[in-house]
Amino acid sequence: MTSTPSLVFIIDDDAGVRTAMQRLLRSVGLNAEAFAAPQEFLRHKRPDVSSCLILDVRLPEISGLEVQRKLIEAGIHIPIIFVTGHADVPMSVKAMKSGAVEFLTKPFRDQDLLDAIQQALERDRRARQEQSEMAELQRRYEHLTPRERQVMRLVASGMSTKEVASLLGTSEVTAKVHRSQMMHKMQADSLVELGRMAEKLKVPDKK
Repeated sequence: MTSTPSLVFIIDDDAGVRTAMQRLLRSVGLNAEAFAAPQEFLRHKRPDVSSCLILDVRLPEISGLEVQRKLIEAGIHIPIIFVTGHADVPMSVKAMKSGAVEFLTKPFRDQDLLDAIQQALERDRRARQEQSEMAELQRRYEHLTPRERQVMRLVASGMSTKEVASLLGTSEVTAKVHRSQMMHKMQADSLVELGRMAEKLKVPDKK
């Protein structure tokens, strides 16, 4: 089902449901860890791999929506697939607005669950990739000198080397050197690429 390491978490107070889900997921090559209560999951140390959470809406001590809220507050952005034995449109709307991938009403087809899991894992992989790329951009930016950061901000805003030199009170040759060093350190092959980097880093807003 997926060629990259991934992990599916399950929170459901019904032992039979947990076992059935784990068996289903393992049958398609997915690793799964199940918990009877949200507190167990929240205390659990999660490995740094793409993952998602299958979450029962109605749990004994805390609702699935409350678990979703706690995860968001804790900065844990794991894609969630809600499952429930009771169709509840307002509840499903609230869950989806808070970022849930899917809201399945029991009994649901195995394929519907597997499709939702695939979607959730793909969302998490994309998010992790974007986070990794952003961290790398931040690392490059931090290696720029204060003057190179100034030059990056001005060049990204559309200024020519001559205009940058004039604004900074330096020669055009010096401005070209700073620009060249900045482009090299940022690993930008073109001004268009530099512009995208600056936008992601919000460099035009930096002083």
